[in-house]
Amino acid sequence: MLPNFLKPYHTALSNLIRLGRKSDGGYVIDKRVISKTKAIITCGLEAEWSFEKQFQEYNKNCKILAFDHTVNNKFWADRFLKDFISLLLLRKIKPYQILDVFKFVQYLTFFKGKNKHYLKKIVSKKTKQNNQITITEAIGDNKNIILKVDIEGDEYKVLKEINKNFNKLNLVIIEFHELQKNLKKIKDFINQTKLRNIHINANNYGMVDNKGIPQVIEMTLINPKKFKIKKQKTTRNYPIQGLDYKNHKRGPEIKISFKK
Repeated sequence: MLPNFLKPYHTALSNLIRLGRKSDGGYVIDKRVISKTKAIITCGLEAEWSFEKQFQEYNKNCKILAFDHTVNNKFWADRFLKDFISLLLLRKIKPYQILDVFKFVQYLTFFKGKNKHYLKKIVSKKTKQNNQITITEAIGDNKNIILKVDIEGDEYKVLKEINKNFNKLNLVIIEFHELQKNLKKIKDFINQTKLRNIHINANNYGMVDNKGIPQVIEMTLINPKKFKIKKQKTTRNYPIQGLDYKNHKRGPEIKISFKK
């Protein structure tokens, strides 16, 4: 069971929509933010932008600004070699798997024009390295944004900066890693932020401890100054059928309930 402070606020199911893959890379958001969003700031990209791609199908005027210092030429060369070998060994035989071998072409097609990918690492404080950028710098002058944060444990270092940019945010999607040892940090963030948690999902790529606490969770938080949210907490347990899907299709589903 998860502690009660992680319980989302009640939101009508009719307001919720899943965008992106029905596996790792898809996220549940409040559909009211779609038409009001001018930019998505993606912190942590890897080779997955199905959420951003589908969002732009609903809002073609929204731009995507992605930041990930690891998705460089070496990344794509290594990925292609690995996938091509799998193709030759007939490990990738389904049409979507074959197309995925040529993901770099999809990358070049998507990240052009108003969509940009920057080889920058999201940090809390910059050092002398020139490939670093803070959340505030990544947001820049953009307003009415969705901030998506999946930076493999470094999310705890940027929570204060997220709060600092509250007025520019419509919605935040954030993945928390190593949950068991960072519950206090998340509790402090929840207590201090003006954002309201409206959805939670356990990423089943991570383990669950003997107390029923998952290693990795994904949360969606909305700006209640811009979008009306009730002050009462939800009575739902998670996952929500038809909205939530397993990140790892072959892994066991992680059910979430909350302490009373």
